[in-house]
Formats: sequence, structure tokens, C-alpha cells
Amino acid sequence: MAASLLHSATRRSLIFSSLLRHSSTKPPPADPSLCGRISQDKIVTCPFPDIPIPETNVFSHVFRNFDKFTGSSPALVDGLSGAEVSYNEMLDVTSRTSSGLRRLGLQKGDVVTLCSPNSIDYGITFFATMAAGGVVSTCNPTYTASELSYQINNSGSNFVATTPSLLPTVLEAIGNLNVKKVLVINEDDNSNRETDNIMSLKVLKEDSGSLFKEEKVNAKEDLAVLPYSSGTTGLPKGVMLTHYNIVANLAQITHPEIMYLHEGEPNLGLLPFFHIYGMVVILFHSLFSGGKCVVLPKFEPESFLSTIQKYRISTANLVPPIILFLSKHPLVEKYDLTSIRSVFSGAAPLGPDVLKEAKERTGIKIIRQGYGLTETSPVTHSTLISVGMDYPASIGVPIQNQSVKITDLSTGQSLGPQEEGEVCIAGPNVMKGYLNLPDATSKCITDDGWFHTGDIGYYDNNGFFYITDRLKELIKVKGLQVAPAELEGVLQHHPKIADAAVIGVPHERLGEAPRAFVVRRDESLSEEDVMSFVKERLSEHKWLTGGVQFIQEVPKSASGKILRRNLKK
Repeated sequence: MAASLLHSATRRSLIFSSLLRHSSTKPPPADPSLCGRISQDKIVTCPFPDIPIPETNVFSHVFRNFDKFTGSSPALVDGLSGAEVSYNEMLDVTSRTSSGLRRLGLQKGDVVTLCSPNSIDYGITFFATMAAGGVVSTCNPTYTASELSYQINNSGSNFVATTPSLLPTVLEAIGNLNVKKVLVINEDDNSNRETDNIMSLKVLKEDSGSLFKEEKVNAKEDLAVLPYSSGTTGLPKGVMLTHYNIVANLAQITHPEIMYLHEGEPNLGLLPFFHIYGMVVILFHSLFSGGKCVVLPKFEPESFLSTIQKYRISTANLVPPIILFLSKHPLVEKYDLTSIRSVFSGAAPLGPDVLKEAKERTGIKIIRQGYGLTETSPVTHSTLISVGMDYPASIGVPIQNQSVKITDLSTGQSLGPQEEGEVCIAGPNVMKGYLNLPDATSKCITDDGWFHTGDIGYYDNNGFFYITDRLKELIKVKGLQVAPAELEGVLQHHPKIADAAVIGVPHERLGEAPRAFVVRRDESLSEEDVMSFVKERLSEHKWLTGGVQFIQEVPKSASGKILRRNLKK
């Protein structure tokens, strides 16, 4: 339960929503000033006016704000050890580390793969890389060597940063790949290793800082981060997010009705920073706002609850499995959680019943939801604070500088209120595209800049949006994306399997679970054999928790496409 609750809490389409179309209770009338604006051409925008978006390096945009804050105030705090780094120290150590990276040969546009649980060093490495003009490609620290190798190779990474415990996996993953140096972060204070291909981050932190400079960037073209997403189908793709994309989304969410943080406000850095939600909405936004981000490496019930109590956490970005934990687990009653003023739920659907139980049990006044995707940096919609959960099935209204429309699945025409179709989004936070995949990019982003999400939904007469279904083949395991094609590719390498198909099936605890339909080549093949084969090769969230069924033939169309709908009957 512990680690899986956290690391499973992510997915490409950050549906911070309930998939229920109707609430069980009738909401009060909506305040017109908080409703989405619906134009004559059926495009919905934010109730608040657009804002200017600076064209600058993400590092510069975030760290220049430090002048507004009390320098001695904690910026990042290790929730387990109590170690902390102040805003003054954060600027100093990040500048030194960035200078050290330049001394190692990091050049503008070089890619650094960051493979680690949440930590203070994670934030330092991330911003030091961006300051030097490098690109950070984040990955799931639970990846196997083969999964990690794919991303390092596909992204063209020049450097990899990881932890001592993950170092063997990283070294296996890089093999003969063209990686210049592996940086080891999160080591104890006495570590100071330096070999031909491995170096402690501590060495870079102690750099003189003489090579530090804020790299000038073409904000709308140069990449800042390169997270990986499966898009609508297939193997993970590098999502090219520019400095402008990230700066835009930080500006878009920093509004008193959306995700405003007060200077010094304790907020919880629990959700994984490798995912766009934890990265931008928690880590970047807290530093940009002068918050006190209390960092935890993973979800453990007691450390989670004791951290909230000890540090008087005020704002928490969580996921439905953790909110379910708050509503049900007996351990919760032993801790004081009254400091929490606001919870934002993301990464997977949150049912109204769970939401209500959590509020009643914990006393948390505000629990809200929204929507976004890796490809949109990530936030596109938010339930406003003043609206709260009056509309519990809604993902809210578009944020500032965001245009949203619903298009007919057959004709592509824009639809009006209460008409269901595909959610399409335009704005400064929409990705540049998928790395080295122009065809995949053109299939989801139109020439005039509309990104097709693959999610099905509608908006009501108030301009509030609802997600009802999705076109994607992706499976959501507690919010973490699983591409059926990847699992099928692994299964088809088994010598006793002739063919295989994978779908997602409903699962009470996981939301969805992968289920394999297998055509035997050898009748001695058992369900346990198949499940063990996958466990040995893929991360836990990709295991066949939904079971294995043996069939005579995988249903396919004339063109060879797997007919997954037939398997779901």
C-alpha cells in the first residue's frame, strides 16, 4: 500500500475529475462572474481576463521571485529528517551546481535524465540544469533497467542523475549508451565520490560558481523539460515542453481562485516530482510563490500523517487513493489534521461520496478538482475556490489564457452546451510536440494550435466542464498510465505465447487494472507463468493485476487492429 499509493498516482491525462455526469444533489445557482465564458463560436474561456506571459528561462522566472521573499525562510524541507534549505541557500547552491554542470561540459540543449524519489536534491538538480540551458527528462524511479534505458536512449540524454540505491539499475540501463556522467544525489554528507563516469552531486554543490550564468533561451522554442507520456496509444513519447509552456502554466495557476500560495505557507511535496503534476503544480509553484514545501519521498501512512501534524501543512495536492485513505483508515483519527485549509485532488477520478466522507471525517473545508495533461504543462481546468464542490462532478472552468471547445467525433464541428464530444484545448501551455515524432504530433495538434486530448466530455450552460469517457486505449492504474501496446510487446516475447491483447478492467482499489487475453502456443502455459513473466520485466503498476484469460484468437479488424471493445464485452 505504502509506495504504490504514491507512485501509482499519476497518468498522462491528469483527470482531477469525477467521471460521474450528474451529482446526487442539485447544486446552488452559479455566480455568473465565476462561470466560463461561452463565445458565439462555441469556445469556452476563463471567467478572468488573460494575463501577460513572460518569455524567459524557467529558472530566471522562478528564482527572480526570491527577492520578494524573506531569504532565511525555508524553501524546501525534508519531511523525514527535518533538513531544510532556505531561499538564500537554494539560490546559492543551485547556482554553484549549475556552474559545476557547465564545468562538466553541460551545454545548452543537453538532456539530463533525473531518476529519483522526491528530495531537496531533486529540486536543486532540476533548476541547476535549467539555469545552464539544459533539458530535464524526468522518469519514474520504479522503472526497470530496460524501461529506463529506453527513455535515456530515446531522449538522447547526456547525463543521468540518480540515488545510491538506484545506481545499479541506472548503470545497467546506460550500458553502451552515450552518457557522459552519472550524478549521484541524495547521499549522506560524507559522500564525495568522483570517478570517470560517476560523480557525487556534493562535488558540484561545492563548485566555486564562477561559470554560473542564466542561459538566454528562445522561450517558445527551447525545451525546459522532457517528461514521457504514452499519448493516446503506444510506447512512451517525449513531451517537448518549452520554457514558455512552463512559465505560462505557472502564471495561469497563480490566481487567488485557483492555486494561490501565501509566502511561507507549508505545503506538502508528496506527489512524485517526476510527474508533471508534482513537478509544476507542487515543486515549481511552491518555489515561485515563496511557499515552504515539505518533501516526502513516498507515501507511508504514518509519515504522511505525522508530517501534516508536525509541520502544520496548510495546502496539499493529493490523489484519490490518498483521499480515500483519509476517509477510511483508522490511523487518521490519531493525528491532528486541522491545519489543512485546502486540498486539490488530481491524477484520477475522485467520487463525490469519497470526497464527502473525507471532508466530514477530517474537517478539511475545501477539496477541489480540476483537469490537465502532461501535454498541457499540465493544468487546463480548475474548480474555483469560491465554487468549491458545489458541482462535484465538474472539473471546473478553463484557467486564464486557455481556450477550450468540444468537437463532434465524426464531423469535428464545435458543439454547444450539454453536447458530448472530444475535449480540445489551445493556449500557451500546449506542448511543442512529441520528440522526433512529427506524425504523432500532427495527429493531436491541428495547424491552428488545437490540441485533441482524446478525452470525451461536455460543458454546461455555466461553462463548467465534465469528463465522461475517453478515446484513449490507455489504462489508468490509480492514475498512472499503462499503454496496452507496451504490455502486448512484452507478452509476445514469451516463447509459449502465440498472441496477446491487453485491456483495462474496473478494479475497486486501483481504478483500473491490466488484464491480458492470451493465445497459447503451448498448452502447459499457466496464468501464473504469464503474470510472473510480466513482473520480471516491468514496473509494478504494469503488472497484470486484472488477471489473465486464455482465448483461441485475438479479435482484430481487417487491417490487423486489435478490437479491444470485443474483449470488454
